[in-house]
Amino acid sequence: MSAMILFSRRLAVVIAAMVLTACNTARTSDETLSWTPEKLYADARDEITSGRYDAGIKLLETLESRYPFGRWAQQAQIDIAYAHYRAGERAQALAAIERFLKLYPNHESLDYVYYLKGLVNFNEQQGWLSRFGGQDLSERDLDAARESFDAFKLVVTRFPESKYANDAEARMKFLVNAMASGEVHIARYYFTRNAFLAAANRAQAAIRKYPQAPAVEEALYILMRSYAQLGLEEQRSDAERVLKANFPDSQLMVRGLPIENKRWWQVWR
Repeated sequence: MSAMILFSRRLAVVIAAMVLTACNTARTSDETLSWTPEKLYADARDEITSGRYDAGIKLLETLESRYPFGRWAQQAQIDIAYAHYRAGERAQALAAIERFLKLYPNHESLDYVYYLKGLVNFNEQQGWLSRFGGQDLSERDLDAARESFDAFKLVVTRFPESKYANDAEARMKFLVNAMASGEVHIARYYFTRNAFLAAANRAQAAIRKYPQAPAVEEALYILMRSYAQLGLEEQRSDAERVLKANFPDSQLMVRGLPIENKRWWQVWR
């Protein structure tokens, strides 16, 4: 019995030593332990620039965990959001952005963070625009475009001197046209399926929200035609009058609704 006890104790010691050795090996195998914050950040940026986003994010998370206070943690959070954005990970990018905005509402780089938020959603709205063509699109399909617009608007209004302001304003103009065209696309979808009340409501929404957008011409035409189908002659007449007053040379009055052009959304470069 004593021999068995002695053997068990020795085995326990051996196992403990093996576990301790493994732990020590794991600790010493992390070559970044001796790295300065400057090197951690520089290597993380190199990984991101090379398209190795997961590796870059891992290094940035290491940087933040080792230096949780001050500029390194703040910059790491910004770059983590950027890396997720470049990797096409919208949810993770937005989560990182919202976390940063909550922690540092007065940070000196706030203009860039809002601009980045706009870019994340800008890419997303191009995704749904590219899917146009025969789908029953709903209101939520426009959410990313609206969120992108709102973020860019914050850059332009709160930080007019920011180096990102001009680009943000240009993207806002594109988004207005894109959102108006999106509303009209949905109105056209309903109209071609004889859902005339839904078509009229959607066309009205486009006219009300985006009165200066080029898509308003088609919105007015769909509104006029929808009212005609609904037997609302007075409203039809009003819509026709407004259409002719604002678009006297409108080809819609001659040719009707255009054959759907699936490439209209590709105007941004």
